[in-house]
Amino acid sequence: SSGINAEWPLRPGDERLAVSYDTWRSMVGDPPTQLNIDRDSGEDVTDPKHGKIDPDNTPHVGGNTWAGGTGGRDTAGLGGKGGPYRLDAGHNVHQLSDEEKNSVPDEVQKAAREMGQRAFKKRLEEIKMSEYDAERYNSFVKSVNQQITSLKQLAAGLEAKQGDRVWLKNQTDGELDDAKLVEGLTGERNVYKRRGQPEEKGLNMTKPKHLTLLVDVSGSMYRFNGLDQRLQRELELMAMVMEGLQGSESRVRYDIIGHSGENPHISFVNRDMPPDNEKKRLEVLEEMHAHSQFCWSGDHTVDALNQAIKHAGAQEADDRIVIAFSDANLKRYFINPKQIASTMTKDPAVSVFMIFIGSLGDEAEQLRRVLPGGKSFVTMDTKEMPTILQQIFTSTMIQ
Repeated sequence: SSGINAEWPLRPGDERLAVSYDTWRSMVGDPPTQLNIDRDSGEDVTDPKHGKIDPDNTPHVGGNTWAGGTGGRDTAGLGGKGGPYRLDAGHNVHQLSDEEKNSVPDEVQKAAREMGQRAFKKRLEEIKMSEYDAERYNSFVKSVNQQITSLKQLAAGLEAKQGDRVWLKNQTDGELDDAKLVEGLTGERNVYKRRGQPEEKGLNMTKPKHLTLLVDVSGSMYRFNGLDQRLQRELELMAMVMEGLQGSESRVRYDIIGHSGENPHISFVNRDMPPDNEKKRLEVLEEMHAHSQFCWSGDHTVDALNQAIKHAGAQEADDRIVIAFSDANLKRYFINPKQIASTMTKDPAVSVFMIFIGSLGDEAEQLRRVLPGGKSFVTMDTKEMPTILQQIFTSTMIQ
């Protein structure tokens, strides 16, 4: 269901109402920071453009003049049609229907897409050339500092994946070891062998674990960030991973690969060259944000999963883990959850997990129930991530 959340001041003595209110907030979360209102435009598109900048940032609904408006046409904004790219000015979003958006003529869509690609390329150049912005980077890490420490401790304590059972020799019981017959005749007691795990297993890792983080940088991550901060949370999670795994390359190597409606495989971090300072890590986060803002609509989740699993399976590693992040916006693109489930289990040498960090209604929970047991999680809180990662690493250790 949908509706408007409202808050009323409580009078002194309303303790029971306050308790009920706190209980309700704990179940449904905080009210959305951005409301979405459906509307019809009824106007034709012309030529895509950025639009004028309103110095007062006044909300603009409909029309084709202002940048950052909603439910309009031609300009950069949200919820409209025919514009070149998304632009969130922080206002409530008046949303046109998919039918109206899809009715935009092909030539206008082509012009809008080309303009968006030029703007994206320019933004990437700005990111590479800009000075390090400590305040901007801190906006991603300040809320996960404690989780970064937890991840560092988790990485330091990782053990080797449980290997195959082998013959343990020089035992005092078990099967007689044919190679120890002579010693047995002379009274030696350690002449038996038995199947088991070598004692050193789980202590020394001869190969690092390989972690493929498949991040959702589709347009819906930017579009609905004002609703539930899903893109902000994902960027915080990647900041946590990059900070938390810094210096643990001998134990964990990781890739960060993005997917969107435009591309199923976008390399943000290569396992051989993890960002080793804050400026480089900030560039990764800014590039993820930019792709979500400027990419074309669509979904490549299944293709992205297939490529990530193939990529992980080719690595020489103690363990191969793929963790895919998603905002569960699959129903819109007619993606069958069973297809996701079968893809996740296609390669027994690769452990695949899904973490849903956004949802419209209960779509994420519906997907979780269809996917393989213990392989998917729904979380709207970055503070839960170290615990989830601990569960993931533990589950792969005992497979």
